[in-house]
Amino acid sequence: MLTEPALSMPIPGQFDPVPVPRTMAPRSDGRIDLLGLSKMDLRMALETSQLEPKQAKLRGKQLWHWIYNRGVTDFAAMTDISKTMHPWLEQRFVISRPEVVEAQVSTDGTRKWLLRSDDAQDYEMVFIPDADRGTLCVSSQVGCTLNCRFCHTGTMKLVRNLTAGEIVGQVMLARDALGEWPSSPEGRMLTNIVMMGMGEPLYNFDSVRDALRLVMDGDGLALSKRRITLSTSGVVPMMARAGEEIGVNLAVSLHAVTKEVRDEIVPLNRKYGIDELLQACADYPGANNARRITFEYVMLRDKNDSDADARELVRLLRHYKLPAKVNLIPFNPWPGAPYECSTPERIRAFSNIIFEAGISAPTRTPRGRDIDAACGQLKTASERKSRAEMDREAEAKMVALG
Repeated sequence: MLTEPALSMPIPGQFDPVPVPRTMAPRSDGRIDLLGLSKMDLRMALETSQLEPKQAKLRGKQLWHWIYNRGVTDFAAMTDISKTMHPWLEQRFVISRPEVVEAQVSTDGTRKWLLRSDDAQDYEMVFIPDADRGTLCVSSQVGCTLNCRFCHTGTMKLVRNLTAGEIVGQVMLARDALGEWPSSPEGRMLTNIVMMGMGEPLYNFDSVRDALRLVMDGDGLALSKRRITLSTSGVVPMMARAGEEIGVNLAVSLHAVTKEVRDEIVPLNRKYGIDELLQACADYPGANNARRITFEYVMLRDKNDSDADARELVRLLRHYKLPAKVNLIPFNPWPGAPYECSTPERIRAFSNIIFEAGISAPTRTPRGRDIDAACGQLKTASERKSRAEMDREAEAKMVALG
């Protein structure tokens, strides 16, 4: 029997997430969404709908190919499935895509989509084209619970985890928009995926793992695990599991080298401190000089950008013998942000200290700032509008009350 898995919902504050059973709202039309199901669950969905097991195995294999290799959402277009079966499939199943509420294109070519789920929750994804690659920044949650002070997404409340189907649906939608069907490893514009959108991926571990397994499956999207990076703010107990069960590249949102500063800007540090985090990085399965761990470091003026900070970062990476690359991120401003970006001169000086120690420390070029698509800027426009509407409604009520 096909059942909806319990989703791991994080508890705000200094507590680990605990599994809380969540009954997902069924589709309004009562059909089962095949997107996001494993091969086994896809077959079981067919069997549960009274298809004979041998037929379910065959049809499951055909459906998988059409969904993940050809990008087809219309059963009538599946030419190796008999026409008489198309209505049967259409009555019971659907192959979804996220609803696109708004699509924006930056002056630098970056694309951002505001997406809406079947239960009317909004989230965002971003595609960043470069000369030699195209990177899709994928969200794992609606909102976020970590409250990192430099991050606009962190000012949102956590609404819920995204399902595996909603996560892989972002990849499918991007492939639709780029015209990259049928699936082929050659000549792709979308070459890389980073789990760096809205939310903390390791607080939605099962759905992220299941979605990425679909993305990496050789019979479908077939994206190499070396082309996928998962970013975490430091959910230490889940890091080893991520290495063992997903095996993609690891990026760590470090952003500070002292307890005082990291406690302030990444509150999760109060639970899992810098030393504990770096030891988990040293133990991460598969990390080596060929697959270095990326340490993300947002440059905040007069907060974490001194020469002393750079030297301490070098010391920490050497102490834990980490195969590391440091990604320096100029702070991307947003309304009401409590910080300013470090000056270009300060960023260069910081970078030079790390480079001179033999550790790569490039500065990320901000992309998509004009459409709020840059790192740390993602926050759904729908929430901004709803809060503005609520403010107006509250003001109107006060006027009505005299």
